[in-house]
Amino acid sequence: MARARIYKPSKNAMQSGKAKTKKWVLEFEASAARKIEPLMGWTSSPDTNTQLVLRFDTKEEAIAYATRKGIEYQVIETQTSRPLIKAYADNFKADRVGQWTH
Repeated sequence: MARARIYKPSKNAMQSGKAKTKKWVLEFEASAARKIEPLMGWTSSPDTNTQLVLRFDTKEEAIAYATRKGIEYQVIETQTSRPLIKAYADNFKADRVGQWTH
């Protein structure tokens, strides 16, 4: 039986934008171990489900799809981050915590 993870991806650490973090993802777990192909040294797997990534607008849609297709799933809840609202003028406050260095 296929197992899958349903989660909402986090933002990329290398970028400041939040592209591709709005939708829920259904991603299959590997059911077979990867093997090294002896001739070329490439890593391969007979399991093609690991290449499949499905995106849904809501968590409920992803769960409904998994139950309809008979896929065993695990939902991983996301932690939302609060934006730190800070003004540029706070760098020059008289009661600023920390030293000012140039």
